Amino acid sequence: MTAALDKRVIRVGTRGSLLATTQAETVRAAITAAGVETELVIVATAGDKSAAPVQQIGVGVFTAALREALADNTIDVAVHSYKDLPTAQDPRFTVAAIPQREDPRDALVARDGLVLGALPPGATVGTSAPRRIAQLRALGLGLDVRPLRGNLDTRIGKVTSGDLDAVVVARAGLARIDRLDVVTEALEPAQFLPAPAQGALAVECRSDDTDLAAVLAELDDVAARATVTAERALLAELEAGCTAPVGAIAEVVDSLDDDGRVIEELSVRGCAAAVDGSDVVRASAVGSVADAESLGRSVARELLDLGARDLVEVTEPASSPTASSTTTGSGDA
Repeated sequence: MTAALDKRVIRVGTRGSLLATTQAETVRAAITAAGVETELVIVATAGDKSAAPVQQIGVGVFTAALREALADNTIDVAVHSYKDLPTAQDPRFTVAAIPQREDPRDALVARDGLVLGALPPGATVGTSAPRRIAQLRALGLGLDVRPLRGNLDTRIGKVTSGDLDAVVVARAGLARIDRLDVVTEALEPAQFLPAPAQGALAVECRSDDTDLAAVLAELDDVAARATVTAERALLAELEAGCTAPVGAIAEVVDSLDDDGRVIEELSVRGCAAAVDGSDVVRASAVGSVADAESLGRSVARELLDLGARDLVEVTEPASSPTASSTTTGSGDA
């Protein structure tokens, strides 16, 4: 730690939800453990103040206020759910660390302990993202998919109260607030691809705060950075935002080289889906962990060749028997 940091109290900014503050507290504690004095600062965002769909209030709605607080020196570190960050680089800031990633899969929370395939036709399922809506409809189970906003407790409450038969949320969020007990099924990527960077945190600071960036870099996880880099490169190549019906997952896997030695490679899978569930295109690639960005972009180009461009525009067909007038998202889950 430098003498300059020794004289500072590092202000760690976060949204005010239980999940956001829990995530930020893990980062704050890690910085403190490095010998730096810290405090947690709650920053209100437009996403917290509005119940409108993300498509109306804008991509990056859950991160813009945190970034502005960084820019005006109200905070020194911003902790984001990485999947909420726009893919375009902002030169004012650097993602100094991506800590070890939680399980990126989506999770089903359903009444009576039901799994997805056991839900009867017409069962009501609440979910926050066009990506989830599209993939649920593409399964052809006849589910009544309904848009849903709110924090994790609110969403879980919709099931326990009987308002909905099930909800689909990020497993990582439930893990971080110690609520995995409500999960009735973790949805496997072969069936249901998560959002790019789901389960990962972005620890961001000002680009010119090099002393702090060096301390934060100690929190960086190599595998998390590689997988997130590939998934977000895929999203960027598709020119799709965080609310687009695009799923992706990258995993570090063991492979054998030509001499029979075990090596680590990066497996990348992606999909783009029509929100009405009428079409899903999928692609995959395996290559060097060092080539994470190019692997993600190559999978995206294959998806584009398969017609993904026509699918990533988020539109809700009024004629669909399970359609609603809006689709919504949340920075939490």
